[in-house]
Formats: sequence, structure tokens, C-alpha cells
Amino acid sequence: MPSSSRLRPGHAAAAPLRCAIVGPADKPDVAAEAETIAAVIRDAGHEAISLVAPVGAEKPPRPSDTDLVVVLGGDGSILRVARWMGYDQIPVLGVNLGRLGFLADVPRTAAAEAFRRITAGGFRLVDHLMFETDVVRGNVTVVPRELGLNETSILAGPPFSMIEIGLVVDGEPATTYRADGLIVSTPVGSTAYNLSAGGPIVRKDLDAFVFTPLNPHTLTNRTVVDSAARTYEIVVPEPNAGSACVVDGRVVAGLEPGDRIRVRRAEPRFTLVETGRHGYYGTLREKLGWGGGLRAAERRSTRGGA
Repeated sequence: MPSSSRLRPGHAAAAPLRCAIVGPADKPDVAAEAETIAAVIRDAGHEAISLVAPVGAEKPPRPSDTDLVVVLGGDGSILRVARWMGYDQIPVLGVNLGRLGFLADVPRTAAAEAFRRITAGGFRLVDHLMFETDVVRGNVTVVPRELGLNETSILAGPPFSMIEIGLVVDGEPATTYRADGLIVSTPVGSTAYNLSAGGPIVRKDLDAFVFTPLNPHTLTNRTVVDSAARTYEIVVPEPNAGSACVVDGRVVAGLEPGDRIRVRRAEPRFTLVETGRHGYYGTLREKLGWGGGLRAAERRSTRGGA
């Protein structure tokens, strides 16, 4: 968090906050929701700047001295905003206008109350691991310092045959996967593509990377979790014609034989503002439907069962 930020957990805002509202204007209701939230912010005596723009549009320049970024949409919107902020991250409040939303956790109906809590100091700041990805071809870095929040994926692509993917940890060869690809996920990304591929959920405040192969040919290839303090290099000796390196859902490079993809912890941290609706496991229960057993017990109780 920038040292100049006026956001202080446990302390009411002593001066007006400067808030930027960001979201995809071509998604339903985003522009109207931005105006509603901006009105709440201004009525409370704070400054609101709307930077709502269509997906894919040129990103507006970052406003200076911003204390809070309110992101409207879903987790995809937050990933785009994290990349837009780059190496100078600002605390984010995610307002969920979509469906699942692990990062965009505040329902639109609770957005006004969440902002009131923030101005009263009733919030916490939760830092999340970010990473850098470089693609090296020969002795040339063809994609330098691609900043990400969720994951780097190596995908086999067309003609959709398996490829070999070597993993090197701090210069030491670790293993070789023969698979449809490999996901290198952060803890916050562990509930995204990694979870869909059968990888584990990793608590988001841990500093670790999760390595999950996609449809590995060998049964001994399993997910590995290792420290984010290490530097990881992924080597693809013979990629397919359509093989690619993908960061947070964006193709950053098509792969050529011998390419090396380096993944390491980035200096900035993504900071999420949480206003105490529920804790970590409460979020998992709500988003993943883990409360099935409890609901079943409640149904039995209402029917008079044991």
C-alpha cells in the first residue's frame, strides 16, 4: 500500500479519501452502478473519479494520490485492474456484479455499507502474492516482467497432442511433465484455473506457488506446492504449433522450441480491502457450496427428523 494512503484499518478517515471507480462499461449495469456508488462516496464527503471503460479499451492514466480503487464486475475485472496498476498497487474493494467472485466479494447491495465501514476504519487490508513471468528465447528475453496475480499457464495447444514440460527450481532440475500443460498458480489463483484442473485450495495469505499439470500422462505427476522465495524455470523443448504461455487468461507469447519461462515472486503485493462480512472459510463455504451438510441437517430439523 502506498505510504501516502489515508486508509488506516481501525481508524476513521481523518481527511477526504480519493476513490477511483473502475469496471467494464460494456457489461450490463456497470455504468449505472458506478454512478450509484460515486454518489454514495460524494455524499459522504469524499472524492470519486469514474474510470469505467469498455473491455479492451485503452486504459486511462492512473489518478495520482488515490487511496482506494472500487472495482465493479467479477474476478476478471479485478485481474485486469491489478495489471493496470502495475508496480504501484492501490488497495482494492471488489464489488461483485457477476456470479462466483472470490476477489470481488462484496455484493452490489452491500457496496454502500462497505464504503461506510471503510471510512469508519472497520476494515482490514489483506495482501496477496503477485508474480513476474519472463519468456526467454535463446539469450533474449522476448517477454519481460509480465506481472500477474492468479497464474501462469503453459498450454500445449493445437494440434492438441501432449508436450514435455521441464521444471527447474533455483537452477536444479526437478521433474519433467508429459501433459496437456502446466499451471503455476498463486494461492489466490488456487481457486481459479488450478481448482478446475483438480489442484488444491491454498490459503491466500501463504507465500507459495502451486504447480498443477493438465492431464498428465504419468500417474506419479501430482500437484506440488513450494515456496515463493524460489525462482522457477519452465522449459519446453518441443512445443506444438499452437503452444502458448498465458498469464491471467492473456496469451503473452506463442512458444518455440527450447523456450524457457521464468516465474518468480514480484515485489508489489495486491491489496484487497475486506470489511468483515465473513472470514476465509466462510467465503469458501459460500462460493463452493460447502454448506451442504449443514443445509441437510436444517432440512431434517424442520421435518422433525433426527
